[in-house]
Amino acid sequence: MTDADSPQTPKLLVGLGNPGQKYDRTRHNIGFEVIDALAKAWSIPMSNNKRFQGITGESRTAAGNRLILLKPTTYMNRSGQSIRAIVDWYKLSPSDVLVIYDDMDLPIGKLRLRLSGSAGGHNGMKSIISHLGTQIFPRLRLGISRSDNPETQSNRTVVNHVLGKFAPDERKVIDAAIQLAEEAVEFSLSKGIERAMSLYNGREAAA
Repeated sequence: MTDADSPQTPKLLVGLGNPGQKYDRTRHNIGFEVIDALAKAWSIPMSNNKRFQGITGESRTAAGNRLILLKPTTYMNRSGQSIRAIVDWYKLSPSDVLVIYDDMDLPIGKLRLRLSGSAGGHNGMKSIISHLGTQIFPRLRLGISRSDNPETQSNRTVVNHVLGKFAPDERKVIDAAIQLAEEAVEFSLSKGIERAMSLYNGREAAA
C-alpha cells in the first residue's frame, strides 16, 4: 500500500475547553473530558507545556507512530494559538489533527465525525481555522443540545448554557458519549478516519 492509499489517521488529538476548576465538566469542556479519558485509558501522563500553551502528553500508536494529546490552556477563543504552535513544532499538516469539541446543534450524546467543515459558530473552531489557514482538518463533535427554551437563545443564554454543568440525567448520557468517542478515536487510529465516519456517524449514546 502506498502512502496515497494509506488511511488517514490522526497524529495530534486535541480536546477543546477552558482551563481552570470553574469550567471543569461544563458542556463546553467535553473535549477536555475525552482527552482525559483517552490519556487514562492509554496510561499517558499529561503535563503543562508552556511552549505549546497547553497540557500535553505523548505516546506511540500500535504502528509505532508518534501520537500527541493536547488540551489548549489559552481559553476557548484562542485555541488556535496552541494548536498552531504544536503543529509547527512537529511539522504536522492540518489533516494530521483531530479536534474534539462540543456541538449545540447535535442532540445530547450524538457523535459526528467529519474530515472538514466550517466553524458552525463555535469560537474555538473559528480560532483554529484562522490559525491553520484552512477548514480542511478532521473533527469529532459531541452533541450537547441547546437550551430547552428556544425563545431565549440570546448570546448570554447561549454562553450560560455552554458554560453550565450537565443535569444528572444528561451526565449519564455524556459519560456514555465520552466512552463512545474513545472507541471512535481508537478506531480512527487503527483503521482511518473515513472508516470510523461510516461506523460512528449518527451514533447516539444512551444512559
